[in-house]
Amino acid sequence: MAIDAATVRKVARLARIAEPEARLESLASELNGILAWIEQLNEVDTNGVEPMTSAVAMAAPLREDVVTDGGDAAKVLANAPKSVDGFFVVPKVVE
Repeated sequence: MAIDAATVRKVARLARIAEPEARLESLASELNGILAWIEQLNEVDTNGVEPMTSAVAMAAPLREDVVTDGGDAAKVLANAPKSVDGFFVVPKVVE
């Protein structure tokens, strides 16, 4: 796909970019070079290659799933300023 000055003018107008007329030909040439490089990427054989989600392979740090004393409501609510029937009581913020 070749890009000409008219296409660059149209894209610049749609993007609200003010480009002088003298610069349109050089921009078209630069964009054609970029598209040619992208076309080269289509020639690369990627069969059997897994898609990357990151450039760095990392494993999520996991911790042991153990039961703690968080299930004891009396201990959890012991330091609460106010509690009623096993729930924290907080000031009303929405009228």
